[in-house]
Amino acid sequence: MSKYDADQIQVLKGLEAVRKRPGMYIGSTSSRGLHHLVYEVVDNSIDEALAGYANRVAATIHADNSITVSDNGRGIPVDIHPTEKIPGVELAMTVLHAGGKFDKSSYKVSGGLHGVGVSVVNALSEVLKVWVKRDGQEYYMDFCRGGTTTQLKTLGKVPKAERGTTVFFKPDHEIFTELEFDYSTLATRLRELSFLNKGVTISLRDERVGREIEETFHAEGGLKEFVAFLNVTRKALHPDIAYIETERDDIGIELAMQYNDGYNENVFSFVNNISTHEGGTHLTGFKSALTRVINSYAENGNFLKKADFKLTGDDAREGLTAVLSIKVREPQFEGQTKTKLGNSEVEGAVKSVVQELLSQYMQEHPRWANIVVEKAVSAARAREAARKARDLTRKKSALDIGTLPGKLADCSLSDPALCELYLVEGDSAGGSAKQGRDRMFQAILPLRGKIINVEKARIDKVLSNEEIRTIITAIGSGIKEDFAIERTRYHKIIIMTDADVDGAHIRTLLLTFFFRQMRELIDAGYLYIAQPPLYRVAKGKEEYYAYDETERETLTARLGNGDGRGSVNIQRYKGLGEMNPDQLWKTTMDPETRTILKVDLEDAVESDLIFQRLMGDEVEPRRLFIEEKAKFVRNLDV
Repeated sequence: MSKYDADQIQVLKGLEAVRKRPGMYIGSTSSRGLHHLVYEVVDNSIDEALAGYANRVAATIHADNSITVSDNGRGIPVDIHPTEKIPGVELAMTVLHAGGKFDKSSYKVSGGLHGVGVSVVNALSEVLKVWVKRDGQEYYMDFCRGGTTTQLKTLGKVPKAERGTTVFFKPDHEIFTELEFDYSTLATRLRELSFLNKGVTISLRDERVGREIEETFHAEGGLKEFVAFLNVTRKALHPDIAYIETERDDIGIELAMQYNDGYNENVFSFVNNISTHEGGTHLTGFKSALTRVINSYAENGNFLKKADFKLTGDDAREGLTAVLSIKVREPQFEGQTKTKLGNSEVEGAVKSVVQELLSQYMQEHPRWANIVVEKAVSAARAREAARKARDLTRKKSALDIGTLPGKLADCSLSDPALCELYLVEGDSAGGSAKQGRDRMFQAILPLRGKIINVEKARIDKVLSNEEIRTIITAIGSGIKEDFAIERTRYHKIIIMTDADVDGAHIRTLLLTFFFRQMRELIDAGYLYIAQPPLYRVAKGKEEYYAYDETERETLTARLGNGDGRGSVNIQRYKGLGEMNPDQLWKTTMDPETRTILKVDLEDAVESDLIFQRLMGDEVEPRRLFIEEKAKFVRNLDV
């Protein structure tokens, strides 16, 4: 037995803990975590803008994938800290939880990780340099993997008007599995920040050879410009974008909204510039107030006439594009990904503001109000017409095995955390999957043909589609306002389609359905995509499976080494049905050997734009997308 006493207790000093467990601080050491480093530094600059001290932020991707971020804020303090006895800039760069954001006299509100951010960037960079201009002087320090390399230097005098902070860093190759920054990922976030912080100019420049580009983002209209940007490929029902900006109970509230002729709601919420795609109290307050205001206007204007129903929240939000941004001193986040606001006081503040100011706006803009309410009434009538279809997915007995779809081959276990549901393209592949699966925990639902494109259809049309009703009933959680995550019968829902164009289309239709109608499953981390192999490479009794051309060529070269045992046989799988049950289990369904992709909702705004572009009514944005991405296509059936 190994001994366990005091000398086995490891003490991680300074930023060692960050380097030991980087995923705890930035989420991952892959591309997602890499880009998070930039966001943390930019967030510090944006916090200066929120405090009213900066109006310009610039980010640069250098040729070697190092980054520079600069702003014209006050500059990180350089005087000696009274208790730590080191310059403020060194403290901020080398100590976790050290920052001005904890002092509400310095920052009323802030985003980022509240003092963790920039020191984490330092810890995970092989080199970090910082220049500070303030009080007519320029200062400099540099760091290496979280440690101080040089003492604070005074570089000389600068004009008193020149001020700000510039941070240069190069991510550490010892930490990150990916070191290549994606321009479009950074541009999307910086554009979003410009909308959320009106009047701030944010620029992004890429200096990498062959990819040189520079963009500047500036939104004087703030969220109004954000909504216009989101609705650019949709047909707006009215030219005016309703806009509210005010403060209630020390909470800053900004809202912009416009309706389009589509059937999906696109409501995005932010707290202190942080996307809250799981919602929270601010979103609950907004939705509640919106439903009440529109119902009140409909009743007073006799829009419902002889109707025996009231407008629901779904009715009031059909075709709505809205952005809600609030600023709160002490945000409390919760939820699966810590992107759900929990502050109870925020709900009441948002609700009262929206009820009061939106009612006033509708009275002052009757044409806008009439169009919106007529849209909601039309949605309600369609909902009533679809009552029977919706009831099929609402029955409490839907969890009972007797009411499950006949073609569902269910699993034996009843604990959802242990159960998987495969949505399989075609009866043939469904048959192989049923034979090859582990019946204990794997359920199979074969899908015939292509489901309806929910991006272009109202809820009554969606629920009249037999395959969609089957999926909803099998999963058991309901949809839209009837959704209840605790009723979900499987905690892994795996889309398994052929590796061809039709399979890709079916997969996209299913992803669109889940994103628009059951997004909570994505937020909870329940949705996955199976990765069947493209090739079987065999020689004699040896067989291997390749998931791309590079892997196929490597395997072919390895087996075809002239040992006299015959030629290498290569089989290209066009569909899942070409695999026998054993092969399908071994390659695609066995938890020990399979590869499945988890569907994450990292950027709800960007996801909405992509679904809108690929699956919406407008052809031109789709054509441009295809032209832009065509060069990346590797497998295309002719």
